Amino acid sequence: MAIHPDTSSTLNNHNFKQVARALTVVENGLKGADELLKNLRFGKNVPIIGITGPPGAGKSTLVNALISQLIGTNHKIAVLAIDPTSPFNFGSLLGDRIRMSAHFNHPNVFIRSLATRGSLGGLSAKTIEMADVLRAAGFDYVFIETVGVGQSEIEIAGLADVTLVVLVPESGDEIQNIKSGLMEIADAFVVNKADREGADLFANNLKKLAEQKNEKVPVFKTVASQNIGVDEVIDFITSSSQIENSRKAMLLAEKAYRLIQQKRMADVDKKKLQQEITKALKDENFNLYSFVDKIF
Repeated sequence: MAIHPDTSSTLNNHNFKQVARALTVVENGLKGADELLKNLRFGKNVPIIGITGPPGAGKSTLVNALISQLIGTNHKIAVLAIDPTSPFNFGSLLGDRIRMSAHFNHPNVFIRSLATRGSLGGLSAKTIEMADVLRAAGFDYVFIETVGVGQSEIEIAGLADVTLVVLVPESGDEIQNIKSGLMEIADAFVVNKADREGADLFANNLKKLAEQKNEKVPVFKTVASQNIGVDEVIDFITSSSQIENSRKAMLLAEKAYRLIQQKRMADVDKKKLQQEITKALKDENFNLYSFVDKIF
């Protein structure tokens, strides 16, 4: 599927099929992808909201609740839902987020699942480019929900304008083990499922931890499945997106780094690499470093 580069200048959130085609071209590196990206035009400031946190925290439910509130005020929303790819069979669990199913056919909501394709950090190498396609299409907000494993929390900070880290009260036992880096990249913590025992204590401990590190990180309590506490999160997102991001240079440098990394690794076929190693392992003197040196 090729797409004319001029299409990038006419992308708009009224034509979901056109946006979907552009995303497919970019995601798969098809003919015209480079020109399309280089011709992207951004007519307005579209905030990218990163939603991350451990599996089971209710990230999809929270995004669903946020969407419900925002479309009620006639905003147009795009969602990139990052799904894990198995490192063993290169398959993907693209379930299209059952919890967001109520919005699939809504004219103001565009939802796209994206496989990590072996990126253990939780973000696809194409996430940056696809998010920019959605920004150029003029959506009011672009949400990126990560799989929430490995280094995804750190990676999302290099992509999102506002990063929400979603946790649950049960995480309270691990409060002292929360990485300092997580405190640095979180623009806000959301303690979801706050109707569970220990939610208030956990939220207070998070606030104390932030104060100890001299970080001004708000902590919100929500029960996303019941739309409780969601208004406060919306207000925070709205106010934060209107403030000039002091991390803009850092964010763009991180994006540039990943794009350069992607281009330099473009000729490395991971599946073929696994096949080559399978063959090489037949040699009892197999040495990984010699193998890699030979490949390059």
